[in-house]
Amino acid sequence: MELGLLYEFDVPQPWAGEHPWGQRTEERRVYKENIEQIVLADKVGFEAVWLVEHHFRENRSHMPCNEAVLGALSQITDRIKLGFGVSLMPHEFIHPARIAEKVATVDVLSRGRAIWGMGRSTPMEQIAFGVDIPASKDKMKAAARTVVGMWEQEYYEEDSEYLKFPKRMVTPKPYQYPHPPAWMAAATESSAVMAGENGCGLLCFSIMQPLDKLASIIRTYREAQQNAVPLTGVHTNKVGVYTLVHCAESRDTFATNRVWESMWWWYEGLAKFHLKWEMSHLTDEQKAQAFPLLEAKVRNDFNIERFDQEDMVIAGTPDECLKKFLRWEEIGVDQLLCYLNFGYLPHEAVMKSIELLGTRVLPELQKRGANRLAASLEQQIGETERALGRDQQAA
Repeated sequence: MELGLLYEFDVPQPWAGEHPWGQRTEERRVYKENIEQIVLADKVGFEAVWLVEHHFRENRSHMPCNEAVLGALSQITDRIKLGFGVSLMPHEFIHPARIAEKVATVDVLSRGRAIWGMGRSTPMEQIAFGVDIPASKDKMKAAARTVVGMWEQEYYEEDSEYLKFPKRMVTPKPYQYPHPPAWMAAATESSAVMAGENGCGLLCFSIMQPLDKLASIIRTYREAQQNAVPLTGVHTNKVGVYTLVHCAESRDTFATNRVWESMWWWYEGLAKFHLKWEMSHLTDEQKAQAFPLLEAKVRNDFNIERFDQEDMVIAGTPDECLKKFLRWEEIGVDQLLCYLNFGYLPHEAVMKSIELLGTRVLPELQKRGANRLAASLEQQIGETERALGRDQQAA
């Protein structure tokens, strides 16, 4: 299993100061520190970094222009893959030509390290951009086909239900041929089926829910992949999942670095955001059912460490983290996207976590992967030799 990163560039409130300087000061700090963390991850061997595209999400996800940050990273990193996690695809968000240009430019700048994730976002953002929500799935797929056409053809034109585009040369073309691998965001089994049927990699999250639920989504995806008709020119059959991750020499530092408090900040922020923007039409009872832990915490009936005990998040010493990673690998995760910078964690603690994961955990994962590959090859060779032996005896 590979280790990747997921970054949203969270800017936790309250901010130190009133408008206009409180927000600006914190955003400057976050951008500087998060980029330093990603550069270190590149040096210690992480496979990929995925940057979200979100709009208007105060407190979390101050990352609306992932292409700009990925372009900057292309010049200060050497080997880490640069993931759009994701590009919002329905036409109302952006013209498909702009997607083709942005992803290809990052690919050229990084000499072939771009990864293209696609998604539709949620009603909060869709409404602001005037997205036709019922048609958003079809528009996402149509836009993806358009983007690929612009990459593959010297000159591209289209006259379709969603786009009227005159014959033009779209530049630049991607560094990778025919184009960067395509992934699709999904949080439900139905979305996982769509990703699988279209031959795209699966980007999903299982934060704060049991691993067996994630395992079910992955099985559904793999089944859909069996009869995939690739949406793009590259067939991808891989699963990437993100969760909160924190690695330390000792759990004794967890209190000082506010690890559990930061994990609750993440869950509470997620819940309150959805209740305010995505679920305001629900009854109070329905809202309580959607995020039951909020009331449980008020009643002092929930311990955030339960997430850790059930391996829904990954926290602990290098040895503890390794054991947890292996559980995620067992259910079919190909790349675990470590959400390392969340809540109130000090920059130094995040840097130490990246260092420990890269120098103490990642080599063990790679060693186990190499051993499994060797064992599989040995088994295949043995089966081939036995089959040849039977054929010679029959002759």
